[in-house]
Amino acid sequence: MSYKSKYRDWLLNDYFDEEIKEELESIKDNEQEIEDRFYKNLEFGTGGMRGKMGAGTNRMNKYIVRKATQGLANYVINYSEKGKDSGVVIAYDSRHKSREFAEEAALVLAGNGIKAYLFNELRPTPELSFAVRELDAEAGVVITASHNPPEYNGYKVYGSDGCQLVPDKARKVIAEINELDDFSLIKRIEKSEAEEEGLFELLGSDMDEKYKEAIIEVLPDVELANKAGNNIKIIYSPLHGTGNKPVRNILSDLGFKEMMVVQRQAEPDPEFSTVSSPNPEEREAYTLALELAESYNPDLIMATDPDADRLGALIKDGDSYTSLNGNEIGVLMADYLLGRKQEENLLPEFPVIIKTIVSTEMIKPIADKYGAKVKDVLTGFKYIGDEINKMEATDEEFILGFEESFGFLTGTYVRDKDAVNAAALLAMMVLYYKEEREINLLQRLSELREEHGFFLEDLESMRLEGKEGQEEIERIIASLREDCPAEIAGEKVVVFKDYLNKVAKDFSTGEEKEINLPESNVLQFILADESKITIRPSGTEPKLKFYFAVRSNSEEKAASSLGILKEEFLEMIDKT
Repeated sequence: MSYKSKYRDWLLNDYFDEEIKEELESIKDNEQEIEDRFYKNLEFGTGGMRGKMGAGTNRMNKYIVRKATQGLANYVINYSEKGKDSGVVIAYDSRHKSREFAEEAALVLAGNGIKAYLFNELRPTPELSFAVRELDAEAGVVITASHNPPEYNGYKVYGSDGCQLVPDKARKVIAEINELDDFSLIKRIEKSEAEEEGLFELLGSDMDEKYKEAIIEVLPDVELANKAGNNIKIIYSPLHGTGNKPVRNILSDLGFKEMMVVQRQAEPDPEFSTVSSPNPEEREAYTLALELAESYNPDLIMATDPDADRLGALIKDGDSYTSLNGNEIGVLMADYLLGRKQEENLLPEFPVIIKTIVSTEMIKPIADKYGAKVKDVLTGFKYIGDEINKMEATDEEFILGFEESFGFLTGTYVRDKDAVNAAALLAMMVLYYKEEREINLLQRLSELREEHGFFLEDLESMRLEGKEGQEEIERIIASLREDCPAEIAGEKVVVFKDYLNKVAKDFSTGEEKEINLPESNVLQFILADESKITIRPSGTEPKLKFYFAVRSNSEEKAASSLGILKEEFLEMIDKT
């Protein structure tokens, strides 16, 4: 069916309500807008289904949520071992229509005879993962668009292990969704009927307590925090999202009482009105926190994104505050966890760190020092969660999973990145180094660089909206795949990795090796000086992402190499 036919169907079909039809009427003379809304169905990527809210098949709205949930219900009925009696857990964040979308999902599940567990108010995404495992549910759904702009929302699906669906499972759900051509075939009942039939249950504080206890159980130095937690000061911002209550509660319980919350960003706000983007990766998100810091003088400033699965941080550096990027936080966490376990004679025989292929290589010499293994997985924390699942059948013990985009996890109580866990761990690290070593995290990072070398990474993105943008992304990647450059920024390309075709070519030996990871539309270039460039389309935004990484023996040389690498490669892309 053409996009025009789909548009007319939504406009004339009695299934769709007047609000949707009025919105569609308002764009009747805008052919480009109609095409963008209907030229495709909203797709699942690394973070599930995510898009702008509005009417259309390529938008987030209650009808797309119903369709996705009917597909999930069919998957549960057709493929699950436990069957529909195990139920599905649903959580949601502070975005526009998140509660409405969550209830729609619950009522479609109930209409299919599947019990829906819905949190009574907004909750962090990692708590959804925990609840799926705690309740032995068949699946989970989170209504969130993470740190996207206010006009976005999304729909993430989790399996019975509490992990976001990996490709083989996601394909089955997508197939079920794609078979639904007629919205009227979606089974949905009213809330009163679902409650009467025992198919709708609210989750509350009991699950919160269990989740908090599970986090505390995997943290080191809890006794130190109980005794000396007041010796550090913390400013925290939930950036108008779900982290406010759980982060404040766990830090307080651990003994970190000297904590100030950015009050103007404490309450849920779907417009994220105090920031241009609710993204803890961006310095601008800390403007209000830094204003408070002038009088409060904290050791640590932290922020979580709206669904509280990503954590960012600033560390006091003399009279100012220095940002830590995701790679630096991951390196510091790995060093701290492995070092403390060794000091306490608790280091397991086969410790494992899991990172994504675009995250820093600095983790490897640190892991080697403690006899730990580093496993690389594709971008997307679901692959880290899946690797944790596989390790359960081995003698290996999971220590830390992290990705450069500010996602961290220690402990196996969930299968997703967890900013509540990460906030508690980071506060613990700041306290430990201040009390035991009289240094801060920046000084510890400097020590690690003196020992292992200066690794520097950066990310650049090209935003390419709509159908034409998607085609341009595909064209650029296809061109580089077909014609790998012989050199980049004056350095020979020695290894070319094509993760879609699952092959790594070593140009120095002519050898080709299979990449033992799932297929993914990712290209990676390893240069003669060990620099690395990775290219991938975002799974959640209309962006083409370029990851750059260099290594040197000084910050100045690393920064110079990185600047040259980025400039010359992006010039090459412009000519592609």
